[in-house]
Amino acid sequence: MKIELYSPTIRRKEMNAVLTALVEDKIGPGEQARILIQIAREKLNFDYCLALRSPAVALFWALKSLGLAEGKGVVLSALSPVYYLYVLNDLKLIPVFADVSPSGANMSRETMEKAIQSRPANTEVKAIILNHALGYLPETESISELSLPIIADCSQSYGSNYRTDPGTNPQTNPGTDNITLLTILGLEERDMLTAGGGALLFTYSRKDSPILRNIGMEKLQGRLPPEYGLPDMNAAMGIAQFRGIAKNLERRREIAAVYNQAALRTRHKCFAGEEYNNYAFPLILETGAKDLKTYARRKNIIVENAFDNTLAGQGIVGPEQCQESYSLSLRTVLFPLYPRLRKEEIEKIAKLIASIP
Repeated sequence: MKIELYSPTIRRKEMNAVLTALVEDKIGPGEQARILIQIAREKLNFDYCLALRSPAVALFWALKSLGLAEGKGVVLSALSPVYYLYVLNDLKLIPVFADVSPSGANMSRETMEKAIQSRPANTEVKAIILNHALGYLPETESISELSLPIIADCSQSYGSNYRTDPGTNPQTNPGTDNITLLTILGLEERDMLTAGGGALLFTYSRKDSPILRNIGMEKLQGRLPPEYGLPDMNAAMGIAQFRGIAKNLERRREIAAVYNQAALRTRHKCFAGEEYNNYAFPLILETGAKDLKTYARRKNIIVENAFDNTLAGQGIVGPEQCQESYSLSLRTVLFPLYPRLRKEEIEKIAKLIASIP
């Protein structure tokens, strides 16, 4: 039987929640979405929140709320999801591509400063989109010293500090008062928490920006057409996902420990960083990934390039712009890691990892 790379952790209680919403004719945006926001607020301690239909809609409204004029620049990682670029193009904003730090999956203050210095002529940089790639937390505090508004995407990093506080992720808040910080928590199929689709857009402080201070996220919520809102069917699943996250994170930690022991027997590397939620198991190969993927498929294990669906992985940002990102997009692979894996499947994957030449 084939072992897929991703499998959403959807148990009977999640399905029962969805079925209950269907039976009660609670399909569109409504009460379940409000309950989801309340539960998320208990975990994340934010002030304002919107439950939206997709991460792309969340990013659109996050950028709109900053009041950026057309032609302004926005810094983003070359390993960001491709949809970021679509949203920027729709708003007529200029992408400023930054490389990731050596042996890291995220931008650093240094790589961002370099990108800003080499930005397109006459482009004024006004914001940062900070993607927490593969669940790793970037150095948000040093990045905040650039004094630019930050939109943080923690869709893959939720729970990265679970050792001290299971099921929460206050690391999305750098704890500074001198910058704007908006946070996106995606609920898509391959996000850490999945509701089958959707996203939460939230902010920690009423002081985040003049626009939020004047209109408030609640008023913005009232202005949104229902087609932008998160359907109750998805919200019901999201509620169950929030409630079960601590157990899922612990199971991921146990599986990752087995894989790490196997990886130590190879010459290939893992990403550095202690704060990690085991969203996936990435390995940086010394050589290309093509032969490994073919070999893994013969073993009925799906292994994929970690950054296939990123700007660098799609060739939108080339090596002449962001060398580290381009190199990682060719050499970083993901192995299956999710709570539903059985013991024999975990052992089989670990054996594959240990056998990589």
